[in-house]
Amino acid sequence: MPIIEPQLPHGANGPTARTMESFRRLSGGDTIFPQILAHVPAYAEAIWGAMAEALFEGGVDHRLKELIRIQLATSAKDPYFSMMRSAEAVQAGLTEEDVTASLGDFETSPRFTEAEKWALRYSYLMYRHPDQVNADFYNEGKRHYSEAQIMEMGGLIAIHYGLAVFMSTLNVD
Repeated sequence: MPIIEPQLPHGANGPTARTMESFRRLSGGDTIFPQILAHVPAYAEAIWGAMAEALFEGGVDHRLKELIRIQLATSAKDPYFSMMRSAEAVQAGLTEEDVTASLGDFETSPRFTEAEKWALRYSYLMYRHPDQVNADFYNEGKRHYSEAQIMEMGGLIAIHYGLAVFMSTLNVD
């Protein structure tokens, strides 16, 4: 049982109902996360809105963003978000072999392009070795991505890692 009790979906209305419906885009049906956020409905809409925007919108391939999201949740030791798979990413070709490769030695994996390896390294280093995410690192990223795309991935990493750490503390599987 989660440490913070989820609110029942039938008790949700307004922004919370929209948040739960939108969250199904990632979860495929599970709504525990938005039910926990529903304790503060305005926060639920704002937090999930930022998470969804970072994951589903923008100019970076959603399949790559999903690999980054799963890598972050796994790094945060969050079983809830690390086991979720975006149906859109799966439909775009994401496989469990891709996920496993992104969590292991992705640098030598033939599954990923040099651009994808840089993006996975960005996610990997951001919380483990932020001192290595410096001007040289970003200049390397600019060979593969526009500054807007790099900003998009930085926002995704910041938002999703923080929420994965939060969920890992709530005893949600």
